[in-house]
Amino acid sequence: MTRVIRFHETGGPEKLKIEEMEVGSPGRGHVRVRVEAVGLNRAEAMYRAGNYPVRPHLPSLIGYEGVGTITALGEGVGDYAVGQRVCVLPMIQQGEYGIWADEAIVPARILLPAPDFLSIEQAAAIWMQYFTAYALYEVAHIGPNDAVIIPAASSSVGIAAIQLCNWAGAIPIAATRSNAKAAALTELGAAHVIATAEEDLAARVMEITGGKGAACAFDPVGGPYVDTLARALGERGILFVYGGLSGEPTPYPHWPMAFKGASMRGWVASEIWNHPHRFAAAREKILAGLKCGKLEPVIARTFNGLESLPEANAFLESNAQIGKVVVRF
Repeated sequence: MTRVIRFHETGGPEKLKIEEMEVGSPGRGHVRVRVEAVGLNRAEAMYRAGNYPVRPHLPSLIGYEGVGTITALGEGVGDYAVGQRVCVLPMIQQGEYGIWADEAIVPARILLPAPDFLSIEQAAAIWMQYFTAYALYEVAHIGPNDAVIIPAASSSVGIAAIQLCNWAGAIPIAATRSNAKAAALTELGAAHVIATAEEDLAARVMEITGGKGAACAFDPVGGPYVDTLARALGERGILFVYGGLSGEPTPYPHWPMAFKGASMRGWVASEIWNHPHRFAAAREKILAGLKCGKLEPVIARTFNGLESLPEANAFLESNAQIGKVVVRF
């Protein structure tokens, strides 16, 4: 028997419960992993709350990004070895597996060797954020002097976007509700910080860009504010919407987009990892960035122990964090 986290009804972090379950032996194409650390994601919080596009089948396991050591191999797994440290990538449907547990069985296809030059906490905080932000490279093709608006910039994906912008020579414009995080975002590489509750974002972006507008906006919030983001774009700009944190319907801002020949595009990281050649290219680029120091996972706070997961989730949902929330087991 091993300890796992499950929830029997949707709701807040308090719905997460530690239970004893028999993990068993891995089947064909699977491995058993002793989990060492997990990185928390907004999508997991939305799933637990019942606000995610995939509805949970209760009771549900949870957790799909982290790092651990392989303790057993299933039939047909030849690329990994018992005792090897691996990253578990979030390349699965939520609830199908769950690594918020002392041990878990997962498909070998969602593993990558954990980079030996990163700490365990950093290794648990790589792939979701950088694969998500990689749209700036793969789709928007950002380059020198392209302005990029990054709402929710203090999130792990927001910081990943800032780092990718700087690596490409682009101009990361961090958008955050107030100036409380402005100094931290500047220190993390934002060229400009706009407090959206205190400033007119579109006017500030036009001022920053000399009237040209932004090459793209990379937005996890959605809702009516996309109209403001659209007005801040330049000609043929791209407005990515990769989340729905506002909880409100997201309209299509037709006229701002039409007059600029701009586009609005949905995005999820699985668009990359569902295509092997795109996955391989992004993986190698991200690993190269991590190795040379252009990319560096920022850990907001590390919690300790399986029992700390409700508290860690509450911290994630408080919006107080700057970077990734990690739980070390």
